[in-house]
Amino acid sequence: MTELRRDAVTGNWVVVATERARRPDHFRKSKAKDEECPFCYGQEKMTPPETLAYRTNGGAPDSPGWSVRVVPNKYPVFVRDASLRPSGSGLYYSVPSAGGHEVIIHSPDHEKSLPELPIDQVALVIRAYRDRYLFFKGVKEVDFIEIILNHGKDAGASLEHSHSQLFAMPLVPPAAQDQLAGAADYMLKNSRCIYCDIVETERENGVRAIADEDGFFAFMPYASRLPFESWILPLEHQAFFEEIDEASMRSLAKMLILILGRYNEVLSKPSYNLFLHTTPCKSEDRSYHWHIEIIPKLTAIAGFEFGTGMMINISTPEDAAAFMRGEKSDQ
Repeated sequence: MTELRRDAVTGNWVVVATERARRPDHFRKSKAKDEECPFCYGQEKMTPPETLAYRTNGGAPDSPGWSVRVVPNKYPVFVRDASLRPSGSGLYYSVPSAGGHEVIIHSPDHEKSLPELPIDQVALVIRAYRDRYLFFKGVKEVDFIEIILNHGKDAGASLEHSHSQLFAMPLVPPAAQDQLAGAADYMLKNSRCIYCDIVETERENGVRAIADEDGFFAFMPYASRLPFESWILPLEHQAFFEEIDEASMRSLAKMLILILGRYNEVLSKPSYNLFLHTTPCKSEDRSYHWHIEIIPKLTAIAGFEFGTGMMINISTPEDAAAFMRGEKSDQ
């Protein structure tokens, strides 16, 4: 069963997806490649039929020879099922979690994580993000698309083979609503993009900057929620990720390899969550600025955070950024 249930007090939605409790945990099986990993060459029949695959020399669908492969998630959070109907009465109300949920398999290599792949391969992953984003943007039920990468068991990955996930959903989630509203309000009052102003400020003072090259800028945000949180933004104002061009795909690939590689170097290959935020599918408002956020799993979220909705960060972004740049920290 998969559905969206609305909290009667806050109005926020919760996804109920009981099928995901049945997911196998292959992460501890580091030797699972070849015989057990559904994302390796030769195991294509272990996944649902592919929705996209890049093959340089052709080849049949759902067979070896691919560079990047996209398949429906076997245990989806959002499903394309027209038979589902809204339900509930009184205070409690639920709607179908209609949309889509796919897995983007980064490469046939079972051992290499995203920053260990060549730039061209990572650029191909980003192209798959764009191509599947454009597909789901055309689906009537879909209002918002979230692309995430959970790397490592502590970040929620159930399979070791490097992959991302795409969630196409029938609503705009609260975290995105907050950012969109803030960006729109700032634009209304200042006739400027707040993210562009943040980037300009961070480039000028440099204390939270990590990398600045090829049209992308990476930094630790001033109000970082957790230690070593970083953001990557295109320097040019861009509201819609799906408008990314080929040159920018390669530049973004280079930046991802750089930042994730630095995490591996200075934090001893941590688990991390990466997510891409962009303007909702049906919106024409260009006040938002798409970007990528990355949060290493270095501390636990506990009672205070759950109870208040506020994060406790035990490290300043200034010191974390200096550490990422290879400079001596004051801590």
